Amino acid sequence: MRLGLFGGTFDPVHYGHLLLAESCREACRLDAVWFVPAAHPPHKQQYPLTPARQRTEMLELAIGGNEAFTVSQLEIERGGVSYTVDTLEALRSEQPERELYFLLGADTLADLPHWREPGRICALALPLVVRRGGIDLPDFDCLAPFVSPARLTEIRQSLVPMPGIELSSREIRRRARAGLSIRYQTPRAVEKYIETSRLYQA
Repeated sequence: MRLGLFGGTFDPVHYGHLLLAESCREACRLDAVWFVPAAHPPHKQQYPLTPARQRTEMLELAIGGNEAFTVSQLEIERGGVSYTVDTLEALRSEQPERELYFLLGADTLADLPHWREPGRICALALPLVVRRGGIDLPDFDCLAPFVSPARLTEIRQSLVPMPGIELSSREIRRRARAGLSIRYQTPRAVEKYIETSRLYQA
């Protein structure tokens, strides 16, 4: 099984997340993509997060109807600070024969060397770096101190193209807080969930 893992806070999920996941699924012939909402991301511990239950429910609404997409609560159930290397270790020990792929945007690649055990992350799962249209090629050399030359070549060759789409969860939260429209930025079911639950209100 070729399994793609897409981690994040997804607060809220939007069409950019979904397009990234679908681009990787198609380009790399993944059998499934698991969205893995974080319990507490290490780089956002000082920021308030929407409760995990609601972030999960929005994800479930967003991926409804796509049999290749699943929401995994592995990090939420584990609790504490969510480290990608711990999640990959758990999945590897659970089913060693599974091929793991780690989905991330090109803008996140530069931060990867600062994550916990970046070399181990790249050994456990092949990073699929997604390049949006109009964005410069990412600098893969930032991984050179952590991976072998052969693995670095493999990562370079797995670059995934994606149409340019300028959406962010932060901007959606800002617009919702200001009473502005978020239509067509996130699936309609998620938009209505945000509205009825009064999420992101001042």
